[in-house]
This record gives sequence, C-alpha cells and structure tokens, in this order.
Amino acid sequence: MKKIVITGCTKGLGRALVDEFIELGHTVIGCGRNSEAILDLRFSVAAPNSFDVLDVAEAKKVELWAERMLTLHGAPDLVINNAGSLTDPAPLWKQNSAEVARLFQVNLTGVVHVIQGFVPAMIERGSGVVVNFSSGWGRSVSANFAPYCASKWGVEGLTRALAEELPAPLAAVPLSPGVIDTAMLRQCYADGASDYPDPATWAKVAAPFLLQLDRKDNGQSLTVPGF
Repeated sequence: MKKIVITGCTKGLGRALVDEFIELGHTVIGCGRNSEAILDLRFSVAAPNSFDVLDVAEAKKVELWAERMLTLHGAPDLVINNAGSLTDPAPLWKQNSAEVARLFQVNLTGVVHVIQGFVPAMIERGSGVVVNFSSGWGRSVSANFAPYCASKWGVEGLTRALAEELPAPLAAVPLSPGVIDTAMLRQCYADGASDYPDPATWAKVAAPFLLQLDRKDNGQSLTVPGF
C-alpha cells in the first residue's frame, strides 16, 4: 500500500481523493486551510492517515510540516499538489492585485514549497511520483481568467522541467483533472457546472489512474481519462 501526500484535501477533488485512496487501503497524509474540515477528517478517518491545517503558500510552515510527516511516515510514494486558488472572473486590468498575488502563491509557489519539502527524501529512497494538478487552462486560455491560466501554464512548465531533473525511477507529471463539478468550476460556469460529473464519481477513475503513474509518464502532460 502507498503513502500519499495530498494538498488541498478538505473539499472538492482533494477530499474525494482522500476518501477513495483510503477505501483502496492506502495511507493519506493531507493538508488544507479549513480548520473545521481538517478536524472532521481527524475524527472520521483513523490512523495512520493524518491531516493538518496548512497553507502551502507559507514556505516555513510547509518545511516544518514536511519534516514532521517524514519523521512519522517516511518518504511518500505519491505527492499530489492539488491545492488551488481562483480569482473572480474579470479582464486582467480589472483584477485585484493582492488576489492575483495570492493565486500565484498558492497555485505555483506552493507547489514548489511542497516539492522542496518531500522530494529530497524520495530521491534518497530512490522512488516516488510527483503529480502537480494543472488544468485545461494550463494548455489553452480563457478570457477573464488570465491569472489562473498563467499559473497553470507555470505548473506545466515547472513540472516538465522537474521531470528532467529527477533521477530514475522517480517521475513528475502535470495532470489536468478534467472538468468536474466543484466550487471552483461553479465560480467559472455558475449553474452550468452541474452538467459535469461530481468529485466522487471522478475520484473512482482518478485514484486508480494516479496510482499507476510511473517513470514511463515522466514529464508527460496527462488528463484523467474520460474527464
């Protein structure tokens, strides 16, 4: 069974993956910013799974959390950078600068923090896969979502460069989850989001797909099949 780190585990795709991985018998090491949701996970999910309140944008806190998790669990087999942020739709010149900065801190810099926290131990052990959640908008663009598009294009480039740096058999994969009915999609599509599958349905396909990723997928821009 695998040890799996998931950021942004308190809602949406992250929470659905937590439930599915645990059902499949794996150990989940999760973090998220919602303290009430983290408390709920701690009460409802048994050890050795562990969940902590954490903002991936805060470098020192991520470093300390990773050190503690490595001490408790050892190097993870799979790291999933799922935590993400989205600004309200608007032309770029009307976007709030502080909100744009926050988006990049979560969507891109936070990915770096988590990689720096866990990958050295994975390299030392000699195995592991890093999956950084991208988006269809990390491979195309959409008006009124320029900051989000830019951050996900950044995730694509960062991950593909990381893939060239990692020694075999480690791998790094930029993954588009597909289009799923989450709070973030409702922020984009409003009521139209309900036309798409829910996170639990998606996770039934996504979890096994994530578990089988390995060196053959290194640096490949992938999408969860069917989504």
